[in-house]
Amino acid sequence: MKSKYCLLVFLLFMFVSKANSQKIDSLIVRNFFNEAFNNGKCYGQLDYLCNQIGNRISGSANAAKAVEFAYDCLKKEGYDSVWLQPVMVPHWLRGEKEVGFFIINKKKTLVHICALGNSIATSKSGIQSKVIEVKNFDELKKLGREKVEGKIVFFNRSFPDAIINGAYGITVDQRSQGPIEAAKLGAIGVVVRSMTHAYDNFPHTGATSYKDSIPKIPGCAISTIDADLLSQALKENLETEFYFKQNCVMLPDVLSYNVIAEIKGSEKPEEIILVGGHLDSWDVGTGAHDDGAGTVQSMEALRLFKAIGIKPKRTLRCVLFMNEENGLKGGLKYAELAELNKEKHLAAIETDAGGFMPREIGIAVTEEKLLSIQPWQKLLAPYGIQSINIHGGGADIGPLKKQGVVMIGYHPDGQKYFDYHHTDADTFDKVNKRELQFGAVTLAGLMWLISEYGL
Repeated sequence: MKSKYCLLVFLLFMFVSKANSQKIDSLIVRNFFNEAFNNGKCYGQLDYLCNQIGNRISGSANAAKAVEFAYDCLKKEGYDSVWLQPVMVPHWLRGEKEVGFFIINKKKTLVHICALGNSIATSKSGIQSKVIEVKNFDELKKLGREKVEGKIVFFNRSFPDAIINGAYGITVDQRSQGPIEAAKLGAIGVVVRSMTHAYDNFPHTGATSYKDSIPKIPGCAISTIDADLLSQALKENLETEFYFKQNCVMLPDVLSYNVIAEIKGSEKPEEIILVGGHLDSWDVGTGAHDDGAGTVQSMEALRLFKAIGIKPKRTLRCVLFMNEENGLKGGLKYAELAELNKEKHLAAIETDAGGFMPREIGIAVTEEKLLSIQPWQKLLAPYGIQSINIHGGGADIGPLKKQGVVMIGYHPDGQKYFDYHHTDADTFDKVNKRELQFGAVTLAGLMWLISEYGL
C-alpha cells in the first residue's frame, strides 16, 4: 500500500512539474514576442541591408559591406563571442545588361532574360541559332546530337501547380545542369524557363554548373510570359531563331567571411545550437527574402535571449554564411572548421525561405524522437507554427550532417517565395514587418526548447 502511495505521489509530482515547465516555456516565448514587437531590430536591419547596401553577391564590394554591417550589429549586443571566419569565395560578374530576342518570319520580338549565375559570356556579338524546345533531359537525349548540335536548347518545364511545396526541387535541374546536358549533344547555348509559379516578366537567375570535361556554353533564364511567347512561336514556325548576348565573367576568388556570434551555455556549453541564414544574395533585386530575412531573423533570435536576460543551458550560435548562392563555400568552410576544432553541434537551424509567416518546422530525427518533440508545436502555435515534422535541413548547414548534427529547417509560408526568388522583385518592400518578427520569435522559441530539453 505504501509503495502504491509513493508511486502516486511521484506521478503527481511529475505531472505538476511538467505543467509548471510548460507554463515557464510559454511565458518565456511570450517574453520573446513582447521584446520583438516592442523593441525589435530585425526590420530596421533588413531595411539597411537592402536599401543602404543593396544586393550582395559574393566577392563584391557590397558583400564586404554586409559583412562589416552584420559584425558591427552583433558586436554591439555584447555577446560572449563575435568573430569573422575567413573563407575564399567565387567572384562572378554579370556585366552589361543582357539582350535577347527571337526571330520569326524576319520579325524580332524582344524578351526578358538574365544570365544564369556562374554562366560564361556569349561572344561579343552574341549568339543566334534555331531553337530546340524540350521539357526535360530525357526528351533532349532522345533528339540526339544530329538534331541538337549547333542549336540553342530551350528548357521549358514549368512549375507544376498541383505541388503545394517542392516544385522548385523537381524543376531546378534544368537550370543547374541544363548547360552541361545540352553541351553533351553539341548545343551552343541554353535558355531556361524561370523557376517560378508567377506569370510575369521577371527572369529568375540562379546558379548553373559546368564540368571541365564538357564544353562550356552560355545559359540564360527567360521570364515565364516570354517563355510562352517563344514556345508559341516555335509551334507556328520550327525555323524560329533565338538571339542572346551576355557579358558575364568569373574572376579570381576573393577573401570573405562568415559572421558568427554566440552566447555560452550555462550547463552544457560544449553543446552548440546553431541558427543561421546566408548574408550573400544574387546581384538582382536586393536579396530581401533571399536571404536578408533569414540573416536578420537569426541575429534577432540571439538578441532576444540577451534582451530578456535568459541564460540558455546550451551554447547558442548565430552564423551568417557567405556564398550560399553560387558556391556554398561558407557552409563548407564552417563544417570543415567545426570538425577540425572538434566542436559538438547538437542542432543546426537554417532559415532561408523568406520572411513570411511561420508555418512549419522540419527536424531530421527518427519518428520515435519526433513524438517527444511534437508537443512543442502547441507552444509555438500562437506564433504561426502549424506542424513539426521529420523533413529538415538546408544548403548551408548540410555539410554538418556527416558530423551527426540534427538538421532543422524553418519553413515559413512559401506560396509567394518563388514570385520574388532570384529576381529584381526581391526588394525590401515585399517583406511584411510583422511576419518577419513572428519568424524571429519562432526561432528563439525553438532554440530555447532545444537548449532546455535537448533532442
